[in-house]
Amino acid sequence: MRVKSKKKLIVIFSIFLIAIGIIFYVFLKNNEVEALSKYGSRGDEVTQIQTKLKRWGYYNGNIDGIYGSQTQEAVRYFQRKNGLTVDGIAGPATLKAMGIYSSSSSSSLSSSNTSNVNLLARLIYGEARGEPYTGQVAVGAVVMNRVKSSSFPNTISGVIYQSGAFDAVSDGQINLSPDSTAKKAAQDAINGWDPSYGAIYYFNPSTATNKWIWSRPMTVTIGRHRFCK
Repeated sequence: MRVKSKKKLIVIFSIFLIAIGIIFYVFLKNNEVEALSKYGSRGDEVTQIQTKLKRWGYYNGNIDGIYGSQTQEAVRYFQRKNGLTVDGIAGPATLKAMGIYSSSSSSSLSSSNTSNVNLLARLIYGEARGEPYTGQVAVGAVVMNRVKSSSFPNTISGVIYQSGAFDAVSDGQINLSPDSTAKKAAQDAINGWDPSYGAIYYFNPSTATNKWIWSRPMTVTIGRHRFCK
């Protein structure tokens, strides 16, 4: 009888542990879902999402911290442009791509992304320090536009170190330590903000001597730089 009682207790205890495990798993999954910003969500994270998407030209609505249909469509647009799963939900991967870090996403950048941000920031600092912030982002955007173009290398480092592409590489300024503004501009460019309007070249009209660059169609002038295609 004692043996049977012990076996019965073991079975009951095992069932109890399995039940606890299932409850714990469901709890974690529910928390994971709730941690995502999606349609109907409200709060500071939604405000951050709207602010960044509006700055980059993906969102035209009010920054009110409410994840409505306009915010959802803006997130979808951002996801499509950045090669992410297009579901309209600001999950960990989407938040990371936006540069937003919270309990629902990784708290640190991947080593490859950190390397890209630092390299692009060094180029921006060497080429455009002292320029308006929008102009610094535009220089970074030119690099990103070249990465996307079949006429240039398909990596940030490949574009930057392409022979004769940038004066900052030729004169060694690429090796200077970038300031916080250049780093922020680099992250904004990588995240998709393009104040250059698709430009793949830029130059300073006051110092440019190359006749060919003057023939390129202009997209915008920011500070001392003229951006063109």
